[in-house]
Amino acid sequence: MLNVVPTNKAVTVAEQSSPIGWDDVSDTNPALPQRVLVVDDSKMQRRLLTANLRKWGYEVLEAASGQEGLAICQEQDVSLILSDWVMPEMSGPEFCRAFRELAQDNYGYFILLTSKGSSDEVAQGLNSGADDFLTKPVSSGELRARLRAGERVLKMQAALIDKNEIVNSTLKRIETLYDALNHDLSEARHLQQSLVRETDITIPEGRIGLNLTPSGHVGGDLVGKFRINPHSVGLFSLDVSGHGVTSALMTARLAGYLSGLSPSQNMAIRQVGSGEFIARDPADTVSDLNELLLRELETEHYFTIALCIVDLKTGEMHSVQAGHPHPVLQRQGENAQLLGEGGMPVGLIPQAPFTSFKVQLQPGDRVVLHSDGITEAEDPQGNMFEEEGFLSFLEDTRYAENHDLLNQLLTKLRTYTRKDEFDDDVSALIFDYHGPAT
Repeated sequence: MLNVVPTNKAVTVAEQSSPIGWDDVSDTNPALPQRVLVVDDSKMQRRLLTANLRKWGYEVLEAASGQEGLAICQEQDVSLILSDWVMPEMSGPEFCRAFRELAQDNYGYFILLTSKGSSDEVAQGLNSGADDFLTKPVSSGELRARLRAGERVLKMQAALIDKNEIVNSTLKRIETLYDALNHDLSEARHLQQSLVRETDITIPEGRIGLNLTPSGHVGGDLVGKFRINPHSVGLFSLDVSGHGVTSALMTARLAGYLSGLSPSQNMAIRQVGSGEFIARDPADTVSDLNELLLRELETEHYFTIALCIVDLKTGEMHSVQAGHPHPVLQRQGENAQLLGEGGMPVGLIPQAPFTSFKVQLQPGDRVVLHSDGITEAEDPQGNMFEEEGFLSFLEDTRYAENHDLLNQLLTKLRTYTRKDEFDDDVSALIFDYHGPAT
């Protein structure tokens, strides 16, 4: 007969360690009652376990064999399982292994009841998927402690499921937002590339080819040209520090300051007389951009630029290089020549010095402005393309048509880097000077 300890009587240490059937524990009605499945071929053992479990507030299911227990688990959600090790036909470890193979939403905490205690037998039980062991004869205090440990595991598992559901729900919302952002960035890329309205431009004095390939959706590179008056044109290549939306927004702002659509707003041009425009010294233009960037734009970004003003009648080209890669001059019968002396980027320090230089173009000359996305492109081993590689490429393509050369350049860089998408923005402008218009 079970000896029930009154709720107002203290339980001694001896009583806590006594087998089931000789004591009871007054800890009843757990906060979250669990369903317990008791599997044992001994009806008496099942009754002893069941009596205590129900007094502790558990809902109890019974099975006389592993097969019967497995059938119950297939039909009902069972959170805690107490199974005897030695049973006919299907042992406790075999039942546990079969239970683990069931597709269940929630985890089941499995306790094996056994008289076995060797390390090999314990390893066998653990390998079958058991979470814990109880040695027969079972102490009610130890059983309650093991059940409490199982409950803690199950509560943590339930909490993880809840958190995972929150995470999954959040991820779905993020994916929705990302899809919308991705769409907006794709549109932004199209808008940014529209800043280069024409990529192959023929003028009476020559031909201009432009290419802008951002490394991501949007980037900080820009190349362009603007007409100053009937006999002069401006060419530029600029690169805003960083990548992404903020760089692209700054690039768009700078495009407005060098726009050919609104000569009165173009900082490289000044108006004289009634409706006539002439070019400013490129160094003065860049100096004003430097002060404007530091004074009004309030940004941590800076940019580099190569700006050239070409007199199409005389072939005289005035240029400034502000931290940008050297412009390249290709002259028939001569090796490619790097122009400029470097200079300081725009937007770093107030009143930074900028100096323009002059080059006399001859008919047949080719001028190339480009970003460092070309020279700093890396192969899989981390070796940069470098200026030497770029100059060698220009020599190999000396007689290529203007716009075809740009397409060949992109193919060359993709082959060199072994990537379809570049790590940095790639942009270039090529001007072939044919001489003054007749």
